[in-house]
Amino acid sequence: MRTITQLKEDIQILVKKLGDMRSLCVSENRDPSKEERAIANQYLEEVQELEAALDLEERAQATLERVKKGSKAPDKPNPDDGTTQRQADKDKFASRGEFFQAVIRACKPGGTVDPRLSTRAASGLSESVPSDGGFLVEPEMASQLLANVWDTGEILPKVNKVTLTGNKTGMKFNGLDETSRANGSRAGGILSYWADEADEKTASKPKFRQIQLDLNKLIGLCYATDELLGDASALAQVIENGFKSEFDFKITDAIINGTGAGMPLGILNSGCIVSVGKEAGQVANTIVYENVNKMWSRLMATSRPNSIWVINQDCEPQLNSMSLAVGTGGVPVYMPPGGLNDSPYSKLMGRPVVPIEQCATVGDTGDIMLCDFSKYRMIDKGGIKNDVSIHVRFIYDESVFRFVLRIDGQPELGSAITPYKGTNTLSHFVKLDARD
Repeated sequence: MRTITQLKEDIQILVKKLGDMRSLCVSENRDPSKEERAIANQYLEEVQELEAALDLEERAQATLERVKKGSKAPDKPNPDDGTTQRQADKDKFASRGEFFQAVIRACKPGGTVDPRLSTRAASGLSESVPSDGGFLVEPEMASQLLANVWDTGEILPKVNKVTLTGNKTGMKFNGLDETSRANGSRAGGILSYWADEADEKTASKPKFRQIQLDLNKLIGLCYATDELLGDASALAQVIENGFKSEFDFKITDAIINGTGAGMPLGILNSGCIVSVGKEAGQVANTIVYENVNKMWSRLMATSRPNSIWVINQDCEPQLNSMSLAVGTGGVPVYMPPGGLNDSPYSKLMGRPVVPIEQCATVGDTGDIMLCDFSKYRMIDKGGIKNDVSIHVRFIYDESVFRFVLRIDGQPELGSAITPYKGTNTLSHFVKLDARD
């Protein structure tokens, strides 16, 4: 008599055969042949018989357990003997590398499924096949992988992020619809005034705008060779580093350059960014002190303590040679790290200068920007969907891990702000126009 585990494994093998047959037809762009349909029907009948046997065995064991528990007083575990904790530890993987190895074993034809793996609920025939579907990363592992993305790097830790829970797929943020700091416009319409006793009062109220963020899907692939699969620690390092690096790159790129269509709205495409024009007669592909000085003057004063400069590395030769003319001489403007406290970044106007790949090359719009990323709103679902396939790179002896993260984001402001006094608009984000 087969056990519950054996019955489940037999069902999985048959479903795997069905999935492989279906995949073959899809790859050859044809319908199943008469012989293949007969074989598929046979497999389905066997699956139904096994499912019936499995249901019977599970009901029988549940009944026996219930009767057994009713015939004796329940054992009360000693809260101090560590039994509960030991069982919980037993149900977990010792490392992420061990988890990934278990996934690979489960996805091979005839492979055994580690009981610690959590299978994903099937939504179709192909997704019930492990090699086409997958396994969920344990909560702790998923949290650690996600933490590696959000807590490292220079941009992502600075954004204002909210993690959604439950069935939410989006979120509305209420913000003040403020476009001017003039009297009667602050906070979108609030007005205060000096008045004498018994003077008539004038009512005012703020104006609000809603920021609607809806989750978009970001997908990352990571390849692991069969050699790496044999080494749990090496495998975990490859998966984690590949995942962290790629997702950090793509999310940062979306924050800077995103179109807002199926992805976050980037700073460069937002309505709130302030553009500083080039100087009259300025040579192409240069950055001069006047550019930097004007960019600094257009950043909202409240954002200065949180701001950083982001640049393309092609800008560094320009910054290193930039100086402020004083009489017949000059003084440097761009300050290299002055010691361990400043490392690893140089400073411009007292704020760190961070080179990132996502900025445009020198001379193009967006090659240098001054940003307060705490004013960029972002949401994520807080969970990672993980799939693995041994077929995509089969001839290369590689397995493919796929990670899916759902996020969205955009700047808080809908437009730049006109100051209380002055004509130049201000923002949390400032860029330098192209110098062609």
